[in-house]
Amino acid sequence: MDVLALEAKGVKNEPAPPPPPPKPRPKAPKKPKRIVYFEVEILDGKTKEKLLLLDKVEPSATILDIKSMFHKSNQRWYPARQSLCLDPKGKPLKDEDVLQQLPVGTTATFYFKDLGAQISWGTVFLAECIGPLLIYLMFYFRLPFIYAPKYDFTTSKHYVVHIACLCHSFHYAKRILETLFVHRFCHGTMPLRNIFKNCLYYWCFAAWMAYYINHPLYTTPYYGEQQVKTALGIFLFCQLGSFSIHVVLRNLRPPGSKTKKIPYPTKNPFTWIFIVVSCPNYTYE
Repeated sequence: MDVLALEAKGVKNEPAPPPPPPKPRPKAPKKPKRIVYFEVEILDGKTKEKLLLLDKVEPSATILDIKSMFHKSNQRWYPARQSLCLDPKGKPLKDEDVLQQLPVGTTATFYFKDLGAQISWGTVFLAECIGPLLIYLMFYFRLPFIYAPKYDFTTSKHYVVHIACLCHSFHYAKRILETLFVHRFCHGTMPLRNIFKNCLYYWCFAAWMAYYINHPLYTTPYYGEQQVKTALGIFLFCQLGSFSIHVVLRNLRPPGSKTKKIPYPTKNPFTWIFIVVSCPNYTYE
């Protein structure tokens, strides 16, 4: 009897099992943030005439995106030809500027300026270099109507004239290859009218130089072979220096970017001139 009572008493004193943990309540789905769209108005910078009204432009849109939208409404003004400003006399906005980061309200007003027909910088460089290369060869081979008829399609008897042709052709062939494979331009285009000014200098200077070097009455250098070898050595040195500088400048700008950095000398001795000169590629040339 006592044993049964003790067992019953022990059962009564046992702690009750803990209640099951409460089930976690499902989290309420987050409400999507409300996007505040912009209304973009584009006015003519001179006449203040409304050219386009864009509705529901995303705040993350860039100036380049707005230019592309403007281009869709008017095929004549492609993005490279457009300049958009916050003020009629203000500075042009950069293509990478973001709409929501500009000092404008939800209704943004931009002033448009037509930059005129544009041409890529790569095309300009190629035109500048191909012209002198071909013009010099015309004088070197003495095409008709350049010198007296009896000299048509003749070549000079002086070896230094042939060396000069090789050096001139090498220089411009190098520049063409650098334009295609080395240079990275921070500006994509330039006004088309400037190509005539740029090419006029290179083409006319090449013709003036080639006329006298390849002239039938040309005389050899005064100091003879020693002068020729010295000049040839300086030429090759400067060509290597120019190429070295172009490679350094290329590595400063990642592909597809417009980053501008200050160049510094590298382990290449040809780049040490950066210590005293800002643009040593022109110094070498």
